[in-house]
Amino acid sequence: MGLGQGVSGIRLENWRTWPARAARSWRRSLQFRTIVVTLALSLFALLISSFYMAITIGNDLFQSRVTQVQQDSARAIESAQNILDSSSGAGRTGTQELMGAAREEIARTSSSSMIAGYRAPGQEPTATGPQDFENVRLNGVVSDELRKLVQNNPEEQWWQSVSLPAADGSSVPGIVVGSQITLPEGSRWEIYIGFDLSDTEQTLLFVQRTLLIGGLTLLLLVGAVSWVIVRLVANPVRVAAETSERLAQGDLEVRIPVKGEDELATLARSFNGMADSLQSQIRELAELSQVQQRFVSDVSHELRTPLTTIRLAGDVLYDQRVDFPPATARTAELLHTQTQRFELLLADLLEISRYDAGSVELEIEPHSLVHLAEDSIEGMASLAEQKGSDVRLVAPGGYSNVEMDPRRIRRVVRNLLGNAIEHGEGRPIVVTVDSNEQAVALTVRDYGHGMTEADAQRVFDRFWRADPSRKRTIGGTGLGLAIALEDAQLHGGSLELWSVVGEGTCFRLTLPRALGGVVTKSPLPLPPEDASTDLGHDADATAHEENARDTTQHEKGVGV
Repeated sequence: MGLGQGVSGIRLENWRTWPARAARSWRRSLQFRTIVVTLALSLFALLISSFYMAITIGNDLFQSRVTQVQQDSARAIESAQNILDSSSGAGRTGTQELMGAAREEIARTSSSSMIAGYRAPGQEPTATGPQDFENVRLNGVVSDELRKLVQNNPEEQWWQSVSLPAADGSSVPGIVVGSQITLPEGSRWEIYIGFDLSDTEQTLLFVQRTLLIGGLTLLLLVGAVSWVIVRLVANPVRVAAETSERLAQGDLEVRIPVKGEDELATLARSFNGMADSLQSQIRELAELSQVQQRFVSDVSHELRTPLTTIRLAGDVLYDQRVDFPPATARTAELLHTQTQRFELLLADLLEISRYDAGSVELEIEPHSLVHLAEDSIEGMASLAEQKGSDVRLVAPGGYSNVEMDPRRIRRVVRNLLGNAIEHGEGRPIVVTVDSNEQAVALTVRDYGHGMTEADAQRVFDRFWRADPSRKRTIGGTGLGLAIALEDAQLHGGSLELWSVVGEGTCFRLTLPRALGGVVTKSPLPLPPEDASTDLGHDADATAHEENARDTTQHEKGVGV
């Protein structure tokens, strides 16, 4: 008993997993999907054709049978009328015997015993004349509509589809044909002949069964042929898919076996040739990349020693510039400034080379993004004051510590602030920090000139500037935003940009709360909430300034 229950449970479990297994096969197997689609379309075509053939054959059988019974009925009525017309007035028998002879002639000629006769309306019956008669199977079958048609059109023949009772109590399809005959004394009679169509129905059922069996057999044959053909094609395709997947995973030595000279063999040879070319190019690019990385790293390291010497000598000259003539003093100042910029450029180049080589390691420690933003704003306060920009911090959230490399994130925030101050045109700058269950985010919003869409797409490119002729106060190297993007992505976060000409610019930095965490939604919106929805509107810069100040007055913030 226990064994039987276990087997039933296993079978039930297998039945329950069938839909999921079929759905998985549909997604993953080209062979399964092709066979199912072929069978479905073949079944649809067979249903349409079988339905059409069944209806057409049924209609043809019925129409041919109707034509046949009409001809039989007309011939029988004509024979009966000839018998009635051939009787003479002097030696004729009684009308009852004459009607009996007519009935026998109708039954003999039409091969149907289902005959009914009714005296036409308006004619009085006589004691010696014939009486109404009908076959038991026609009892209640002849409808009033058919009788009215026969009565109103005595020269024509009318028919109607009916259900005739069978001997076993069931009903079979049939046809009743009605017309009129005239007796010698002038009385008119309605004659109705019933014809059983059960044999026609049996023929139609036989045809339908034949179509059904033939269709199912054809469907199975189509499925078998499709399976064989798809297997011949799908196997090489599957091998090609597996080979390409291994190639994509880095196995550059894998190739597709070449068999025969057909189209699939040509595809395999072409794929192998492409793999050879791709392998060669990847190796060349890898070698070139390594050479470039080593070159940048070596040059940066080698330049540090002479640059240190130049910087020390320049510092000496810079400290004594007050004793020099004006032209020499200016030269000392330029040497000092450009030496500092050169040092920054070397540091950025070394950092980029580390990212390219994949040798960057994070120094993770818990830190608050709000406190880091406050420190960055304080560090940029003098520059903001020189440019006339009011930098404000709005922090509804983000005070709790999250896992980050504070040095790198501080560098990102300072870079974003520096860009906002440089291009903010002296208007307010709003730094916003907020958080949710998954992440913390920081936005830097300025209301300067903004960027075009083409410029916004290239803003993170190395050594690219939207306006090279624009004077820069902090002397950037053109690598700051590229490094900032690398820092954000190294934390598993993102650095995004929104900018519209005349509306200003907004950078958004989003970081997961824990390193390796998944971020589905940033805590801060982008575009910012104060962005104009009508880009065609000529926004006034003063309105932007007032909007920024109103925002910071109504939310918790720290002004610098």
